[in-house]
Amino acid sequence: MRSRKPLLAILIATLFLVSCVVIKPSTTISRGPGWYTVKVSDTLYSIAWRYGLDYKQLAHWNQIQTTQPIHPGQRLRLLKPSRVATAGSSQPSTKVQPEKSPTTTNTTAKVKIEPFGGRDPTQWIWPTSGKPLNTFKVSRLDRRGIGIAGELGQPVLAVADGKVVYSGNGLAGYGNLIIIKHSDTYLSAYAYSQERLVEEGMKVSSGKMIATMGSKDNTAKLYFEIRRNGKPVDPLKYLPKR
Repeated sequence: MRSRKPLLAILIATLFLVSCVVIKPSTTISRGPGWYTVKVSDTLYSIAWRYGLDYKQLAHWNQIQTTQPIHPGQRLRLLKPSRVATAGSSQPSTKVQPEKSPTTTNTTAKVKIEPFGGRDPTQWIWPTSGKPLNTFKVSRLDRRGIGIAGELGQPVLAVADGKVVYSGNGLAGYGNLIIIKHSDTYLSAYAYSQERLVEEGMKVSSGKMIATMGSKDNTAKLYFEIRRNGKPVDPLKYLPKR
C-alpha cells in the first residue's frame, strides 16, 4: 500500500496540470491594412461609398449577399482576396485609402435592405433648384460631385426612382447623407442635408422630397454625386440641361 501512494500523488498532480492548460483555437487574421471594422451606423453601401468600391464587389470579396445585414464589430475585406491566401494568413498587403475619415455619430440599428430590381434611369431630374458651384474632377475628393447653391431648408428631391440604402451622418465630410440605389449600376448621394426625411429601406419615386438643404462652410448648398458601378461620374452629363 505504501508503494501506491506516491504513484497516486503523481497521477493526481499530472491531471491537475493538464486541466490548467488552455488550448487557444486557431483564428483567421483579419486586421491591419485592407480590412475594415463595421460601425453601428454603417451599411454595405456606405462602406463601399467611403472607399470608392462597387458594393457588389465588396459583398463578393466577403462572401456575403448584398441584402445581408452587417453588424458592428464585423470585419470586412476591402481588397480582392489573394489567390495564395490561407485561413491563417489572409491579410491583404495593399493599403486602401478611405475617401473620407470614418466616424460614427449615428446609433440607429441596422436595417436589412431587401432586394431591389430597379432599372438604369432613362431620365434624371435635378435634385434641387440652384446653380452648380463647381465642376466635376475625380482627382479631388471634394469635387467628385457638384455643389448646388440654394437656401436653407429648400427641398431636396430624388433624381430618379430608387430605394434608400443609407440615411445617416456616419461618413465624415458628408454631414447628413442620403444614398439612393436606382439600379445595380447607379447610386446617387445627397450630402449636407439640414434634415433627412427618408429612412433606409424606403422606396422613393423620382421627384420625391427626401431632405431639406443644409449648409457647408457657412454656405447653403447641396452636395450631389452619381456613381456608376461604384465610381464617381460627372452629374452634369446625366442631369438635363437648364
